[in-house]
Amino acid sequence: MCGRFVGFRRLEELTKRFPIDVANVDVTPNYNVAPTQEILAIARHDDQNHLEKLHWGLVPFWAKDTTHGSRMINARSETVATKPSFRMAFKWRRCLILADGFYEWKGEKGNKQPMFLTLPDGRPFAFAGLWEAWDDRGKEPIPYRSGSILTREASGSVMPIHNRMPVILKPEAFGPWLSRDSQDVRLLQDIVQNEVYTELKSVPVSKQVNSVKNNRSSNIRPLEPAPKG
Repeated sequence: MCGRFVGFRRLEELTKRFPIDVANVDVTPNYNVAPTQEILAIARHDDQNHLEKLHWGLVPFWAKDTTHGSRMINARSETVATKPSFRMAFKWRRCLILADGFYEWKGEKGNKQPMFLTLPDGRPFAFAGLWEAWDDRGKEPIPYRSGSILTREASGSVMPIHNRMPVILKPEAFGPWLSRDSQDVRLLQDIVQNEVYTELKSVPVSKQVNSVKNNRSSNIRPLEPAPKG
């Protein structure tokens, strides 16, 4: 699962690290990205990779309203090809969702410790994502663009914290994942199973991240070890 994440890189760095051809969006740091908020994603349109903003929580084109999205922030990679809410997006509308890390909570209910998970070297990365444009079957003049993050079974480095983790794609998978020419379900499933980062670094952070109102760089500062004795 992935219910909160972080993105703080500036546009100049994102364009160096990711396959972005067009970037007509404002990029601002967010240290506590929550469902329904805007997220940065790369999607392919007109043979170019566009950096754009999506609302986090996919709203299928057939939904009655946008509230559907708050329940669709994640898509299980094992069933995404067959689930009605995701199968068309999996085949035709895939994207890269950009991040620097994500939060997960460890421990017993009522006393859970937030953990911040990143790649071991701290580089920004891309979740495998899906996107949709909802316009209430043509009734809305401006489509509501939304997205979801794929998840998979947790690796050994994540399992002590949670049994699920987001799909984090390796750079060599970016092109095939974004390509509109790739609709082979077996090929796509191979990408999300094998062309991914699974070993992550985790550190405990302040419980201030529990509130989405707290959006500051101190959210990701590792907690100091408790003094002994």
